[in-house]
Amino acid sequence: MNSSHRIPQLLFRTTFVVGALAFIAGASPALADGAFFAPQTKIRLTIVQWMQSKGQYERWDALGGEYTVSAEGTVFLPFLGSVSVGNLENTALTNEIAKRLQEKIGLIQPPAVTIEILEYPPIYVVGDVTTPGEYKFRPGLTVLQSLAMSGGPFRAKTPLETASIKLAGELREIDHSILRSTAKLSRLQAEMAGAKEITFDQTTGADQQFSSGIYNEERVIFQARASALERQSKALTELRELLTTEISTLEEKLVGADENIKSVEDQLTSVKSLVQKGLTISSRQLDLERLLTTYRSDKLDLVTAIMRGRQAVSETTRNLEGLSDTRRSEVAVEAQAERANLDQLKMKREMTQKLLIDELAAGDGLKSRSEELLPITFTVSRRNKGRIDQFQALETTTLAPGDVVRVVRPRIPGEPSEPTSDQSAEKGPETLANRASQ
Repeated sequence: MNSSHRIPQLLFRTTFVVGALAFIAGASPALADGAFFAPQTKIRLTIVQWMQSKGQYERWDALGGEYTVSAEGTVFLPFLGSVSVGNLENTALTNEIAKRLQEKIGLIQPPAVTIEILEYPPIYVVGDVTTPGEYKFRPGLTVLQSLAMSGGPFRAKTPLETASIKLAGELREIDHSILRSTAKLSRLQAEMAGAKEITFDQTTGADQQFSSGIYNEERVIFQARASALERQSKALTELRELLTTEISTLEEKLVGADENIKSVEDQLTSVKSLVQKGLTISSRQLDLERLLTTYRSDKLDLVTAIMRGRQAVSETTRNLEGLSDTRRSEVAVEAQAERANLDQLKMKREMTQKLLIDELAAGDGLKSRSEELLPITFTVSRRNKGRIDQFQALETTTLAPGDVVRVVRPRIPGEPSEPTSDQSAEKGPETLANRASQ
């Protein structure tokens, strides 16, 4: 009874393993029969063997794994060493590995070997394309698809197109300069009028984000200059009040000095009379005379200080009253210079715009001629059994791993021969100068 149960289990296990191997081989991208392994191909090797003693398949993980085909078309495998795969297709390679393992180990039956393609060698697109370089291969890739992967055909800019691009950039920069100048004039006019805020003239078609940044900068400058003027005015006002208070104090001291002088003069008159009568000594008279001289000197110092204080008050008042006039005068001169700059920018914009229109009109004729170009040609270089074969290809030609696709686009008369040449950029300013002089 145990034997009858074991047979169905073995059949089920065998069917399951074989089915799983078939599923793995079918689900992974494998080379078609007759296709060879190109260098840089990344493969996964799976080896299984039926173990009669265990009644099941066992996987040889020590020999299996991921490998990459070398430039010489070989794969180095553990236990077997170097195996040449360049001239073998999928079935022949799996049979070769199974045969070597059978001979090396001395197996009765060769093990089951499967090979999966994990990654194909890349293809290379060169020539007249936008971004030449290395691209990932996938089965069924055509020449036209590789052209799309490389950005399409390269279209070199003619000198007229380069000049038009430069003129468009100059025109945009001039528009930005005009916007800056207009915003500055609005700010200067608001300062001259003594306004609390700036009213900007909205320019149609301007970049809103850029214009908002310029307006905010002018508002910051406006507020900073207004605050500076207010601080200067406040400082002069406080200085005048301080000088006035100091003068008042000096005048009070002057009144006290006059009283002291009058008192000493009265005492001196009395002492002189007593000295003449011999009722007091003369030294008393001398002391009073020296004291009177000191008081009169102090009075002169006070009078001088009051006069200087009044002069400082007068000068501070003139500075305070002339502060706004001086600022308005400076702003007026600055506004006059900015208006002249704005007029020059407008004239420059008008000239640049006319030049751009002429360049675009000349470029339309060149574009109409470019539409009559011959079709693009494709040449494919393919490695085949150690040699390189080249052949003309169509857009629908299917590529193989490692192919090199060369794209050739016919030239327009007068077009630069090299895509990376800077000749067009060098001729642009000369064209503009000639047109401007005419």
